[in-house]
Order: sequence, then structure tokens, then C-alpha cells
Amino acid sequence: MRKSSRGRSLEARIVVSADTDFGAILAAQEAERPSFILFRDPNLLVARDYMDMLLPALPALEPELVSGCVAVFRNNRLRVRRLPFSG
Repeated sequence: MRKSSRGRSLEARIVVSADTDFGAILAAQEAERPSFILFRDPNLLVARDYMDMLLPALPALEPELVSGCVAVFRNNRLRVRRLPFSG
């Protein structure tokens, strides 16, 4: 397993959720991994809605997800922040 510059393990995982708690944990730990996809769109009601939003964005998101990021889908928009969060 690779290690970060801070000696922490870097796992090649991506967490997908509609719960903001995981993003808060990543920020508090200054974590570089795993990447996190957060859905904050109240119009997404069923699994198909989430897939319809995520699948078209994956090709553009892939480099960021590999590097470590938080991607937030909200109101038909996508915002991406690299990990770790700083100040």
C-alpha cells in the first residue's frame, strides 16, 4: 500500500454518499484518500437518478478521483475540491 507524504496509507477507493459526514471526517483528518462523491441534490430520488448524474461526469472526473478529491453534485452542477483540504 502506498503512503502519503504524512505517512498515511493511500487507498484506491471512492466513497459515494448523500451524507456530508464523511467529507467532514476527511477534512478533520487532512486525508488525501479516499476520494468522495457527494450528492446534495434534492431532486435525486431513486438510484437511477444518481446514475444518470454520475455516469456522464465520470470521464472528466477520473483524473481528480485518482488524485484524491471530493466531488459534489448539487442543483445539476458539479464542484470538485482536491484532497487534502487546507486552511
